[in-house]
Amino acid sequence: MPRPLPFQDGIDGMLCTTAPARNPTFHLSCRPNMSPEMESFLKSWRAWLGIGISLVFLYFAFRGQNLGEIRRALGEANVWWIIPALGLYFTGVWIRSIRWGILLRPVVPVTARELFPVSIVGYMANNVLPLRAGELVRSIIVRQRFGVRKTSVLATIAVERIFDGLTMLAFMLLAASFISFTSQLENLALIAFGLFALLLMGLFALTLGGGVRDRLLQLALGPMPTPMADRVERMAESFLSGLGVFRKRRDLLAVSGLSVISWLFEASTYWVLAIGFGGSVRDVMGFSATLLTTGVANMATLIPSSPGYVGQFEYGVRLVLSGALGVPESQALAYAILVHATLFFPITLLGIIAWSRQHLSWKQIQASDDAVESTNGDVTDGDAVSSVTRPGRQAESV
Repeated sequence: MPRPLPFQDGIDGMLCTTAPARNPTFHLSCRPNMSPEMESFLKSWRAWLGIGISLVFLYFAFRGQNLGEIRRALGEANVWWIIPALGLYFTGVWIRSIRWGILLRPVVPVTARELFPVSIVGYMANNVLPLRAGELVRSIIVRQRFGVRKTSVLATIAVERIFDGLTMLAFMLLAASFISFTSQLENLALIAFGLFALLLMGLFALTLGGGVRDRLLQLALGPMPTPMADRVERMAESFLSGLGVFRKRRDLLAVSGLSVISWLFEASTYWVLAIGFGGSVRDVMGFSATLLTTGVANMATLIPSSPGYVGQFEYGVRLVLSGALGVPESQALAYAILVHATLFFPITLLGIIAWSRQHLSWKQIQASDDAVESTNGDVTDGDAVSSVTRPGRQAESV
C-alpha cells in the first residue's frame, strides 16, 4: 500500500494531523494516530514548545509579584462592565467575518453570516489547542462546507494575520506620538515593522511577479520526484489563489479599512473594562493608552504558544501599563487577567455551541477532507494565478 511522502509527515505533524500509512492524504486530528516514535516526537516539540513559550512569558510577567495583591485588585473590579465590553468585542469579530468574506471572494463567494460561526469555532480552537491550530480548523471547515482547497483558505488567513499585525503596529505608532516608549516597546515596534513589511512585500511579489515567481517555482520543483513535485505545485498554486485580493485595489482598501474598524471595536473592549476595573488603570487608559495596550498585547499573541496565549498576553499588558504608564504591577496584571478572561471564556463557550450546532466532528471533517481532496485536486479559479510549466509536464491552466 502507498505510504505518505516524507514531507507530508512533517507538515501533518506540525499541524496536529495524522496520515495513516494506508492513505497518503492529509487528515485533521487533535490527537495524532501514528507510530509511537512519531507521536513521541510530535509531543516533544509541538505541545511542549507552546507550553515552554508560555511559561517563559508567565515567568517574566509574574516575576516578583504578590499574588494576594493581584487577587485583591481583581476582587475590586466591577464585573458588570463585562457585558457592554463583550458587545463591542463580538461586533469586532463580526466585522472580521466580513473582511474574511472579501479575502475569500476570489476563491469562493461566501457571506459574513456563513463565516461568523466558522470564525467563532476558530477562536475556540485557538483557545484550547496549541500553536494557533484554530487557523487550520477554520481552513478545514471552509473546505468541507464550500469545497475550497485548504491551502487557498490558509492563504487568506495568512493575509488576515498580516493586516492584523500591521493594524497593531499602526496603533503603536499612533500612540507613540503621545506616550514615551520604553526601550522594550521601541524594540518591539522596530521588529514588528520589519517583519510585517517584509511579509506584505513578499505576498505582493508572489501575486504580481508572475514570470519570476514561476521560474523560481520551476527551479524548486525540478529536483523533486514527479509525485512530490506535482503535489507541491498544486499546493503552491492553491496558496496563490488565496492571494487574489492583492489584484483588486477596492477589495484591498476594504480589507484595510475593516481591519482598523474591527480592532477599534476590540480596543473599545479594553477601554470599557478599564472603566469597570477602576483605580490607576482607569486613570491612565485614555485613547492613546488604549491603542498601545491593544497593539502590544495582541502583537504578543501572534507568537504561537500554548492554548489561549497564556503568558504573552499578560506580559504585553504589563509592558505597557507598568513600563510605559506607571501603573502598579499588581493592578496591571490583575487588569490583564480580567481582559484575558473576558476575551477567552465567552467566545470559547460560543465556539463549542457553534461546533455542536453545525453537527461537526473531527471524524466528519477528516472524511470530508479526503473526499474534497480527491475531487478538487486542482484550483479552478481562472483569475487566481498564471500557469506554471515544468519539464516533462504540460502547462496547467490554474
